[in-house]
Amino acid sequence: MIDQEYDKTPDRNMALEFCRGTEAAALAAGRWMGRGDKIAADGAAVNAMRYMLNTIHMDGMVVIGEGEKDEAPMLFNGEKLGTGKGPKVDIAVDPIDGTRLTALGLSGAISVVAMAPSGTMFDPKCVFYMDKLVVGPEAKDVVDIEASVEENIANVAKAKSKDVCDVTVVVLDRPRHSDLIARIRAAGARIKLIPDGDIGGALLTCKSDRGADILMGIGGTPEAVITACAIKALGGNMQGKLWVKNDDEMMCATGQGLDVNKVLLLDDLVSSDDVFFSATGITDGDFLSGVRYESDRIVTSSLVMRSKSGTVRYVEAIHRPKKLDAISGIDYKDCR
Repeated sequence: MIDQEYDKTPDRNMALEFCRGTEAAALAAGRWMGRGDKIAADGAAVNAMRYMLNTIHMDGMVVIGEGEKDEAPMLFNGEKLGTGKGPKVDIAVDPIDGTRLTALGLSGAISVVAMAPSGTMFDPKCVFYMDKLVVGPEAKDVVDIEASVEENIANVAKAKSKDVCDVTVVVLDRPRHSDLIARIRAAGARIKLIPDGDIGGALLTCKSDRGADILMGIGGTPEAVITACAIKALGGNMQGKLWVKNDDEMMCATGQGLDVNKVLLLDDLVSSDDVFFSATGITDGDFLSGVRYESDRIVTSSLVMRSKSGTVRYVEAIHRPKKLDAISGIDYKDCR
């Protein structure tokens, strides 16, 4: 009788269960804020997230994990997660989107998990970077990654009943974006440069009171798939094209059957309409507050979404570390 509850496809809102994983990672990583050690911060987040995700009733596989780029011993691509009983699902994790932000005590670091039915998430394989274009619901039908920068900005402005000079474009602050930044400025739009964390940057385009209209530029492919899950839940749109740095990556991509010229639409990045997403703030940001450590409690701020129901929840949680330590394998009081 119990086994009948564990269907092959996710039915209940599992995003709330995944929130426990992002909360755990944020609680652990937040201890390292500003301490200059991004490896230690990431290790703490990975351990905590993995512990929590393995308590969930699911037959999960990490499709987007710490990956080859991070040489991760845990939460790696292909790792099985969960109790093994429950729906078969693809999982995308980023225990810290913004490890450098965390290490330096800068704003915008978050912990993220996304989940979808098995076989529905895009696997970027050996290609680590993607050119991305992300907009919120109002402009979802007017953008094209193969159109010019100027045309996309103009179309977004028209869709949102704005002047071009009132449009704000989110761009990762990288040398590779010098030409992109120059073109945006020449078009007359505003720019919000972010040092890291383009998942959080993309989320800003879907929240009207945060003043961002479009995200452009090249960022990580793992982050792109996670972003697609969030954008699908928020009703926005995203397009991408794989971006290779050199001939070796091109040969690898070709050998693995990837087409670097193909425009990847939102449904290419995550084909299911039943996507779950959870993010918890590690440091204070535009979208979520960071972890607050108080004398006998810790406070976290999270965003929890499911695309099938359209439900978006903001969850502020109060954690009692002494009680958590008694029932968990994670030492939430450790600040060594």
